[in-house]
Parts: sequence; structure tokens; C-alpha cells
Amino acid sequence: MTGAAQAQPRTTAQSATGAAARTPVIFVHGYNADPGVWGSLREDFRSSGYTDAELFSWGYDTDQSVNETLSGEFAAYVDGVRAQTGAARVDIVAHSFGSLVTRWYIKHGGGLDKVDDWVSLAGPNHGTSTAWACALWSQACRDMTPGSYVQDGLAEGDETPGAVSYTTFWSNCDEVINPDSSVPLTGAANVAAGCLEHNDFLGDDAVSQGVRDAVS
Repeated sequence: MTGAAQAQPRTTAQSATGAAARTPVIFVHGYNADPGVWGSLREDFRSSGYTDAELFSWGYDTDQSVNETLSGEFAAYVDGVRAQTGAARVDIVAHSFGSLVTRWYIKHGGGLDKVDDWVSLAGPNHGTSTAWACALWSQACRDMTPGSYVQDGLAEGDETPGAVSYTTFWSNCDEVINPDSSVPLTGAANVAAGCLEHNDFLGDDAVSQGVRDAVS
């Protein structure tokens, strides 16, 4: 599971003249991390032709509640990106805990028609037993525990609702997500990334290419 001041969407000349050439991508970090973790993957996206005007990294307080606080804050950020780029929808790439925040936004927070592609890297999508270690003092950790209110709310009905394209990447060597089977979602493209530790997803070349393919 990998807080930071909230990164604001950039105002660009391209935003003022029309919609971005590509669907904007929003990177959402995990627990106890910050937007800086996306440096390698952002550079790969730039190498693939994306501009900084199309790439955004959201920073947030990772000790807050998914459903009560973070989903709403993320919704406002998405609307800011859409307003500045002229894009109707965004793509989301989330690591770990960020997967829960963004899924709740899509399913329960009004994001169903505002997201094109959603990608989860090592997300505790059905909970992880390791979160019990910090659940006493962290609401976010409680949200990540199996059987939590957030987990139940995300699991009810369709796990991958709407026309959003869902992709997950998981590893059988992830020391944080337990069990490994927590990551895949019914209705998603679930990709086995090989033997990667939890934070290795952020810099792995094969995962990077898979993520870029998923949002193309």
C-alpha cells in the first residue's frame, strides 16, 4: 500500500483552444504515498506521445474515508480536469488504495459516465488482511480490510458497472495484497503481471506497456 497536497489540474494553452488530443489520464497513488510515485510511468506516457497537458496526478490525504471524503474530492478533481481539457471523459490509472477511491467514485460517486478506461495496479479490490495492521488508527486501512463497508459497497451487484473498460494487474509475489485473488474483478481484463512486489508495479516495463495499451 503505497499523503500530499492536492495536485491541481494544469491550465494549458491547449485547454483554452479545445479538447485534448487524447483522453486525459489521471494517476491516483496508493496509501501513504504521493503523486511523485508516478514519475516513471508518466515518462513512459510522454514517450508514447502524451503531453503534460494530458497527464494529471491527484494527491490526497490517504488516511481519510473512501466513501465519506475521498470519492467526493476526487469527483471535484475529475470535473476540474474535464473543464480544463474539454474532455467528456477521463482515463484513470490507480495503484493500491487508489483503486478503491476511484472505483467508489465510478460506482457510487457519479463517475460512471465520466470515465472511459480504469486501470488498477495491485488494488485491494476485495480487501487485504495486511490492512488490519494499521486499521486501529487509519480509516483508509479499515476501508481496505475484508468485509468493510467500502468493500461490501463495491462488491454489491455488478463489480464493473457501465460502459467503462476495466483492467487489473496482479502479482503472486505481492507482499501487501493478501490474498492475491483480491485484485481481479469480474468483468475486467485481469492481467497476471508475474512475480512483482507491491511497489514494483510502478516501474515495471511490461506493466507500463500494458497500462498504455489498456487506455489507448
